[in-house]
Amino acid sequence: MPILNFRHRPQNELERGGRSRARADQTDPETTCPNCHRSMPLTSVWANYNICPSCGYHYRTGARQRISFIADEGSFQEMFSDIVSTDPLKFPGYPKKLSVVRAASNEKEAVVCGTASIGGQKCCLFVMEPQFMMGSMGAAVGERITRLFEYATENRLPVVGFTVSGGARMQEGLFSLMQMAKTSGAVLRHSEAGLLYIPVLTSPTTGGVTASFAMEGDIILAEPGATIGFAGARVVEQTTRKPLPKGFQTAESMLEHGFVDAIVSRSRQRKVIAHLLKLHTGGAK
Repeated sequence: MPILNFRHRPQNELERGGRSRARADQTDPETTCPNCHRSMPLTSVWANYNICPSCGYHYRTGARQRISFIADEGSFQEMFSDIVSTDPLKFPGYPKKLSVVRAASNEKEAVVCGTASIGGQKCCLFVMEPQFMMGSMGAAVGERITRLFEYATENRLPVVGFTVSGGARMQEGLFSLMQMAKTSGAVLRHSEAGLLYIPVLTSPTTGGVTASFAMEGDIILAEPGATIGFAGARVVEQTTRKPLPKGFQTAESMLEHGFVDAIVSRSRQRKVIAHLLKLHTGGAK
């Protein structure tokens, strides 16, 4: 399955996944928002959950930083970090690609899994990493997420997950596509045990991830303006030979058509998710 259409490519330091060093003559470097095109100090964006203070545009955010936004301080305990991708199909250039993205993202794989507490509520947490091949789902990603749901089921814990993905990882072919069924089975067993699953869809959430665990939650949240879909917009337009409506595949369109339950700004996600977890464990007041 090809990596499908994205809304945009990284355009500045934040979109590329980190803070660039300031020049010697520039103690507070600036960034230009790709949405409203206003220039502003990077520090003002960092201090605002990587959200543009002017228009509310949500920059892509790395997995570790997102964990710091959502989990109670010091509560995250990583699991399954030893599960990593190999090269089952001997795909040309894939080992080198893995080496490059591991160095660029400082992650071994495209998802980080573990346990955490959010507002004092213990849960299992997974967060996908956009700097690792745009969060593409290979066998290791599927295995990590599957094991996390199995652990959550065994220990009767809710699961909170943040998705960002271009879909299945083409370098692993059928092995990658099989993860759709495997993760879905784990989600189903977790659900049958009467446990809560809250996915948060961030931009982009597309392809096989959308067609499996991203859309199988009990309460599905999304970030403002997030691109959500299966096939890319150009693919849909070329296949149907019809112009697409304005806002096609945005979180707002998904909400209007009933595919997500709420759109929640990154600055409010910790509070909202903590409240939902409390409601479903009888702890809300």
